[in-house]
Amino acid sequence: MAELNNPPSEFETLLQSLKCNRGFDFTGYKKSSLMRRVDKRMSDVGVEAYSQYAHYLEVHPEEFSHLFNTILINVTAFFRDPASWDHIRDEVIPRVLASKGPDDPVRVWSAGCASGEEAYSLAMLLAEAVGSDRFQDRVKIYATDIDEEALAEARHAGYTAREVIGVPQDYLDRYFVRTAARYTVRKELGRVVIFDCHDLIQDAPIPRIDLLVCRNAIMYFNAEIQAKILARLHFALNDAGYLFLGKAETLFKHSSLFTPVDLKLRIFSKVTNGTLLDIQVAPLQELQGELEKAYEELQATNEELQAMNEEMRQSSSLVSRANTFLNAVVSSMRGAVVVLDSDMEVQSWNSKAEELWGLSAKEVQGKHFFNLDIGFPVDQLKQSIHACLASGVTSFEDVIEATHHQGKAITFKLTCTPLVDGEDLCGVIMVME
Repeated sequence: MAELNNPPSEFETLLQSLKCNRGFDFTGYKKSSLMRRVDKRMSDVGVEAYSQYAHYLEVHPEEFSHLFNTILINVTAFFRDPASWDHIRDEVIPRVLASKGPDDPVRVWSAGCASGEEAYSLAMLLAEAVGSDRFQDRVKIYATDIDEEALAEARHAGYTAREVIGVPQDYLDRYFVRTAARYTVRKELGRVVIFDCHDLIQDAPIPRIDLLVCRNAIMYFNAEIQAKILARLHFALNDAGYLFLGKAETLFKHSSLFTPVDLKLRIFSKVTNGTLLDIQVAPLQELQGELEKAYEELQATNEELQAMNEEMRQSSSLVSRANTFLNAVVSSMRGAVVVLDSDMEVQSWNSKAEELWGLSAKEVQGKHFFNLDIGFPVDQLKQSIHACLASGVTSFEDVIEATHHQGKAITFKLTCTPLVDGEDLCGVIMVME
């Protein structure tokens, strides 16, 4: 096995390399678990020494993603451990709401949210409890993780049929849109969830939280780092706030910070006047108006971007349909159709015009019409076109003698009609039959 051939110093050097090159600090993780996962990736790629693996990462940067996925695991599901979620729905959320005024905000933090199932589970429960009419105004859910790839997946909010098995059918009908084999979270639910990259060890906690869900995230760290994280979670919670941990996590060593609400379900309340085990969190308070302001701005920006994207999507769809319709109309006309703008440059040139004059639309697009040499007596048309533009409302007809691009003499009727956009005259439409 890899650990038999690698001195501890090489492993520490590898961790420092990951920290310097990619910003991931794994030095606080339980070393035995961390080494097992790194060794697994080394075995998968056929590398035995940590020093060799560090070099492999430099040569194959795509390996970083595989390594981090192996280390971070990101195992999650909707309403994982149903009994615990039932207690959150029936007991914790009602208590949180009862402690507030009818218009007071409800702030929730899903720490280590992975691909988002936990955050959206919280959103559904709160939507049910608060009511759809007040949900978006009152509820804010901050969903954070250290894994950018998982966050990107969470933001897409799309899940397979297998991934939504834990969602009750009535929630599935109410809060998801089904497209083919995927279920996508409805936008009105997803708008309250703000996904952001956050390191529980290094980054300041999100303040004034009513319910903090951090399931199976701190269990991978050593005792020192666990104490540091729990102190930050304690600081993040309101005095009446609740902490929801994973089944593999306990707080026996940190009873001065939290007291069990239901130890079996791993639900705890904050101790407001206990000691913090000599962990200094006072400096974090200095970061609190700035941190809060930053998250408020992030939410506002996120909502604006979502609204803009939706507007652009709708506008793009309307323009596309309009262009398709107009192209179909122009193409279906029996005569050759040429559209000029107010500068006399060609804007549209249908297939009949191509057949008549021997030039493709691509060749004439944007060219000045009176400079075209196509066997068409364009000089004869100046008077009709200018008269059409001058009137702005009147169509003009004329009979023109011309030469087909194959050299054949032809006679056709020309109809010039003003092209008007609202009250603005923007060009002329010529139909040649």
